[in-house]
Amino acid sequence: MEEDESRVNHTRVGILFDRLRWEEKEIFHEFEKRGIVAELIDSKNIVAEIGRSQSLSLPSLVLQRCLSFHRAFNLAATLEAFGTLVVNSSSVLEICGNKLLTSHLLAKNGIPTPKTAVSFSLESALNAIEAVGYPCVMKPIIGSWGRQVVPIRDRETAEALIEMRDQQAGDSTNSIFYVQELVDRPPRDIRCITSGGEIIASVYRYAPPMSWKTNVALGGRTEPCPMSRELEEIVIKTSQAISKDGILGIDIMESKSSGYVVHEVNGTVEFRGAQQATEKSIAGLIVQSVLARASDARSETKDRLEEKDSERRKNVLSAMQQTSRP
Repeated sequence: MEEDESRVNHTRVGILFDRLRWEEKEIFHEFEKRGIVAELIDSKNIVAEIGRSQSLSLPSLVLQRCLSFHRAFNLAATLEAFGTLVVNSSSVLEICGNKLLTSHLLAKNGIPTPKTAVSFSLESALNAIEAVGYPCVMKPIIGSWGRQVVPIRDRETAEALIEMRDQQAGDSTNSIFYVQELVDRPPRDIRCITSGGEIIASVYRYAPPMSWKTNVALGGRTEPCPMSRELEEIVIKTSQAISKDGILGIDIMESKSSGYVVHEVNGTVEFRGAQQATEKSIAGLIVQSVLARASDARSETKDRLEEKDSERRKNVLSAMQQTSRP
């Protein structure tokens, strides 16, 4: 055990951010408690020369905490190309950062989600809306904090919203119309946080007065959510479908007709609100999982090196035997 702890204490870890929030500070302190001084890396200062990994001097393990999806995804992909272990990986960030890709993956794995349709032009947008039916919700495929998420209760509202999107310029995703049913549910949803394939927090998120959005960033409040067997199964199944090693925020609604439905998965999960509803340190459990992942990665690397070394020795021995023959 002492040897393992010593090895962990010498792990060089980075926390990649573009806005230093409460969550990143808590994660930093949890590393510090374990004798590890994590490097706080402002992603806005990074310059990477493609094909030259030596152009960056970064830790071998980086916890990705950028708020911007495009920055997070592309930086993760760049660091991975340079041989850095990034949590969450670029593949996880790509799926979670794009609601359409998330929906496809959930459906493929038989995970219940709200009824969803997508169209790719202004001309077909109304057909997608009416395929889902009223009331429904139109969402941007990339975005967070409930921004530009609009309820649609009738055809008149739908036509007005489509016209408004037609007048918006500068964002190519405006031509993608992602529509979900407006789920009949209590005035709350459930946020479950998983790390390394295990559930580390589960809370109800209640919408603030005069709002239907439960986002804590918009004034929602949290309460502890008991973990039933059914809820646990759907959360674990979702986590495994996306990443057994990832740190995920899985958002679930309690449909009055369909039961639990997963409506979103976050790849850079904020947890300040969830922390207020649980006594366990979410940051501490995240750090514990990340260090375990780093240890596994070292073991995998060691095994590969030993396998290569064994193969090299066999080749040398075979060559010696051939040259020694008369």
